[in-house]
Amino acid sequence: MLAPMAGITDLPTRALVAGFGAGLVVSEMIASHELLGKSPGTREKAELGIGIEGTSVQIAGREAAPMAQAARMIADQGARIIDINMGCPAKKVTQGLSGSALMKTPDHALRLIEAVVNAVDVPVTLKTRLGWDDEMLNAPIIAKRAEAAGICMITIHGRTRCQFYKGHANWRAIARVKEAVQIPVIANGDITSTSAARTALAHSGADGVMIGRGFQGKPWLLAEVAHQLYGTPAPVIPQGADFGDMVQQHYDAIQRFYGGKLGPRVARKHLGWYMDTCATPADLRRALLTCTEPGDVDKLIKQAMFYTPEQVAT
Repeated sequence: MLAPMAGITDLPTRALVAGFGAGLVVSEMIASHELLGKSPGTREKAELGIGIEGTSVQIAGREAAPMAQAARMIADQGARIIDINMGCPAKKVTQGLSGSALMKTPDHALRLIEAVVNAVDVPVTLKTRLGWDDEMLNAPIIAKRAEAAGICMITIHGRTRCQFYKGHANWRAIARVKEAVQIPVIANGDITSTSAARTALAHSGADGVMIGRGFQGKPWLLAEVAHQLYGTPAPVIPQGADFGDMVQQHYDAIQRFYGGKLGPRVARKHLGWYMDTCATPADLRRALLTCTEPGDVDKLIKQAMFYTPEQVAT
C-alpha cells in the first residue's frame, strides 16, 4: 500500500504507482475544514481519484461534525474507502489538535471516529502511530476502541509522534496492536525493500505493509514487493530509455495537473529522486534541476534518465 504523503502522493503520482500494480494508494491528507471551506490551494489535493478502484481518501480534523460532513461529501462523490489521519506529526497539524495530537485525547479521538463511521456506508480505516511519546504508547488501546467503533483496518507507523522520522521504526511494537484487534493491521515505517517488508511482517505479525519514502524514484517498488511476498504479477520495471520515457510521462502529467507555473516546482523533487535511482552525474543533475525552459527540460530528461540496475549497482 502507498502511504499518504503531503505534497508527494498527488493524483498523477498515485496513478503512476497504481499502474504498476500497488494494492492500495492513499490520497494526500485533506483537512476537513479546508475541504468544506474550499480554501485556496486545496483543489489539487481534492482531485482525489474518487471512484478509482484501489484508492483511499484520507481526511484529518479536530471536530466531529466537520469530519463527518467531509466524509459524507467524499463518499457521495464516489469514494471507495475513507481513511482518518491520526498519525501526522507536523507541528502545524498537531498544534491544531489534529493528526497524531489526537492520541493525547483518545476519548475525543473516538468521538471523531464514531462520527465518520456513522456518516458513511463505505469502509473507514485509521492511520496512527505508536503513541505521542515513549510515555504514552497507547496505540493498542486506541486500536481496540476504534475497532469497536467500526474501523475496519488500521495502519501503524512504528514511531511515536515525538520521534517524527528520526531513529528506526519499531516494528515489534506494532505486534501489540495486532494482538489487541481482529481487524487487519498494516505496518508502516522504514519499509524500503522486500527484505525490510519481510522483516517488518515477521516482527509485527501485521497483515500487510504500507510504503512511503521508499517508493521515491521507484514507483514500481510496491508492486515488486507484493510480487516477491505474495506472488502477485511481477511489474515490468522500465530500464534504459524506457525509464526516461516513464519519467517524461510523469513530468507531463504533473504539468497538466498543476499547470505550467506550479507544475515544474512540484515535479522537481520527483526528478531528483529519479536521478538518485539512476545515479545521474552531478553536472547533469544540476543542469536539469535548474532548467526553466520546457523544451530544454525534455531534452535533459532524456539525457539524465537512463536506468539499468546492473550499471547503478556497480
